[in-house]
Amino acid sequence: MQVMASKGSAALSSRRPFTAASSASPRPTSVAARRHVRATATASAPAASLTVSKTSQLAQLAGMTVLSIDTGDLDIIRRFASTGLITDATTNPLFVSQAAARGNEPEYAALVDEAVAAARASLPASETSGAKPSADAVSLAIDHLSVNLGKKILAHVPGYVSTEVDIRLSFDAAASEARARRIISLYEAAGVSRTRVLIKLAGTWEGIRCAEALERDGIKTNITLVFGVCQAVAAAQAKATLISPFPGRVLEWVKADNPKGPQSFTPAEDPGVVATRAMYAYFRKFGHATICMPASWRSSTGTDMLDEIRALAGVDRMTIPPPLLEQLAACEQPLPRALTPAAAAADCKDDGAVLPEGAFRWQLTCDGAANDKMAAGIRAFAADTARLVAVLEAHPGWKK
Repeated sequence: MQVMASKGSAALSSRRPFTAASSASPRPTSVAARRHVRATATASAPAASLTVSKTSQLAQLAGMTVLSIDTGDLDIIRRFASTGLITDATTNPLFVSQAAARGNEPEYAALVDEAVAAARASLPASETSGAKPSADAVSLAIDHLSVNLGKKILAHVPGYVSTEVDIRLSFDAAASEARARRIISLYEAAGVSRTRVLIKLAGTWEGIRCAEALERDGIKTNITLVFGVCQAVAAAQAKATLISPFPGRVLEWVKADNPKGPQSFTPAEDPGVVATRAMYAYFRKFGHATICMPASWRSSTGTDMLDEIRALAGVDRMTIPPPLLEQLAACEQPLPRALTPAAAAADCKDDGAVLPEGAFRWQLTCDGAANDKMAAGIRAFAADTARLVAVLEAHPGWKK
């Protein structure tokens, strides 16, 4: 099956704490600006208790789609988890690097201190006593920190936490598998069952093959940076537990690829929504257990940041950042279900044929949004990982 993004123009953004004037405020257009907004929103959002009415769109959505919160901020997770509407939480290199950078806050400082101390204690002095710790020592500290943060999160959500394998290993299946197994071992040593952890892997051919090997041993996986249907098909055929398609990023690509083309879409015609619906439909038609959990949202119309979320209401799961959860909580309008398994399966035109490596790589290359956005996502997460490495290398705990 091959569904590719159609052409269109400029990028939208939206990762800001919600205020009544949010939709009228100017939105940053560069990737760096959007990531800064996302980081600021995550770090500074208030931790006050949240009251959500049973008739809010957040409550309505939670009644048809399992919801995950897209943040690593523990106070914000506690706030939304207290509503009973949030089941899971997702983390990524950006959130882990933010946690490491918050060394002046005792709760986060303890997570980093414990990670460095654990890595130092389990390695020979030659790995940690030089001018700076070895790359292996820092990698181990990263995994300890990711698990420390994940364990904290799991104290507040009843479902899964997603923990990402080092994104720099996205084209090395064996190395990714080794890191994933180490992460699971660290979770289990900390008393966390592997059944509550989703190992996040990029939607490369190698990441998907790693997921296939892990799933055979009961390690659940989350294939992330999914932009094209070929990635979803390969992930389902590998029996991945879950995929994370990014409809908003597909929309960004379509608009940027054709600046003279449409600047807005109806939510149903949004290219990212169309691609995500096709992935969900494929899973339902062929009985795959793989969960479709879209993330990374943009405005289809250019006026409402909830466009894509509403257009995908009823999908298996969604991961949503706190500002958009607040907007949903503040909206009392009826929220109709947009996706149902039977209707989606009936709409799928795929023949269900096995997707071999060559066909996967060809379809990915031909799908401009998937090819370009996956590469951009890997680069962005690699930059976050580099910042995390710098913070951990400078940590005084290596010298104790």
